[in-house]
Parts: sequence; structure tokens; C-alpha cells
Amino acid sequence: MTKIACSTYSFQQLMDLGELTQFQTLEKAQKLGFDAIEIVGLEPAEGQTEEVYVQELKAELDRLNFPITSFTFSADLLNGCEGDSVAEVNRIKKMIDYAAVLGAPRVRHDATWGVVGKTFEQVLPELAVLCREIASYGESKGIQTTVENHGFFAQDSLRMEALYAAVDHPNFKLLVDMGNFLCVDELSVDAISRLARVAGYVHLKDFHVKSGNQPNPGTGFFQSRGGNYLRGAIVGHGEVPVAQCLSILKNQGYTGDFAIEFEGIEDNIKGLEISLENARNYLSEN
Repeated sequence: MTKIACSTYSFQQLMDLGELTQFQTLEKAQKLGFDAIEIVGLEPAEGQTEEVYVQELKAELDRLNFPITSFTFSADLLNGCEGDSVAEVNRIKKMIDYAAVLGAPRVRHDATWGVVGKTFEQVLPELAVLCREIASYGESKGIQTTVENHGFFAQDSLRMEALYAAVDHPNFKLLVDMGNFLCVDELSVDAISRLARVAGYVHLKDFHVKSGNQPNPGTGFFQSRGGNYLRGAIVGHGEVPVAQCLSILKNQGYTGDFAIEFEGIEDNIKGLEISLENARNYLSEN
């Protein structure tokens, strides 16, 4: 059955204020009505090891009887670990081991934020080899590996499609974030239409958009690769045609899970409540 998960990153506003810890977001998400959680990175208490913290997260998931849809973490296969790709891949494998403890069916690792002076096409062969090694390791643990359209460099749908084709591994899929395509000034409908068939997981995200030829709208906005202004929005309140994207996914056979990743400046809890309500309505209509 398709689940709508809440990304722990959606609580970043409250975590930054010290009102919630990452650990506490699990129960909070369940109380808000989400079907599952997506854990983003690890934020252990001061002096606590990652290994101990992962065991505590697993115990909390079990106590709540709350599924996890993905263990999501940052990576850079070309620049991480001070440019040591072998060390970065080994670090990612350790994170996959954590995912196995957590009971996550998949992980998301980034590809790269880019290399100065090199095009995507130039680094694609190396990225493919490294992603394939990670996918093979994930397969040995029963965990699907994904890369998200994220980070400006490996973000356009054509680049993501090329990466998927180059990796060419049955355990490798794409995490398709319908909002993130706006970060490279690409229409979400076009991108989702291209990638729906190779999606292993989907983020529901929305953005308010202002043209880059207008003055900076101020607090809360950041610029896309092409200079347009974006601000995180409640799902359904921004410019991303979420319902249409969901229809495309359904029509192309996607039956997997979703996660809401809320980045708005609105009240954290209210923003998530409305986002979840809208997402459920959109899914029921498709």
C-alpha cells in the first residue's frame, strides 16, 4: 500500500529553534497523521555515537510501530571525503548498514555538486561506476539505492535520465523530487513525464516562484540556477502542479511511496497538516 511519509527535514524550523529533536520528530509525524517517516541524516545527541543513535531510532520506530520509507543522507561522490571517492563510497556503505538496522527499504545519496571546469557529461562515466558499486552493495543488504535530482549539477531531468541509463543496475532508481526541478528552471510536468518510469521514490514539494528579472523578494527566497527566486511552500499553495504530476506518475505506473518535504516559512505544524491534507486529496482524485 502506498504510504505518505514525512521527511524529518520538514521539521527543520522547529529543530533549529530547539523545540524538537530529530528523534522527537518521529512521534510528532505519526501524531500528525503521516503513514511513515523519512529520516534525513543523523543528528545524535552530543557525545553520542552514530551507532548508538541508530539503535535508539530503531527502538523508537518499533515502539511507535511506525514504518520508515527511506534513509536519506548527503554525499558527493567526486568531492566528498576531501575528494577521496573510495573513502566516500565506503562512508555511504556504512550509511547503508545503518539503513539496514533502521529497516529502511531504500536510501538516497547525492551524486555530486559538480567539479569546477568539468561538464556533467565529462564526469558521468565516473559517477556511473561509483553509483553502480553502491547499488550492488545495497542489493546485498536488500536496500534499494537512489539518487535525487538535487544540488544544481545533477538535477535536470535529462541529466538524471542519463545517469540512470549509465548506472544500468536493477537496484538503482531515482528519487524524483517534483519541486526540485524548479531549482534548475525546468517545468515539473516535463521532468516528471520523462522520469516517472524510472522513479523508485517521490518527494512532494512545492515552491513559490518569482522571476529573476524582478527585485529580490527578500527573506525566505533563494535563487535557482538561472536566477529565479524560489521559496518553499505548503504543498498545493505554490507553483508546482502537484496534482498533475501525481496524475502523470499514476498513468505511467508508479505505485511507490511518497514523502512530503516541507521547506516553507509558515508555521511548521500547520504547514505539514495542510500539505498532508492536500496530498491525500490529490492522491484520492487520481
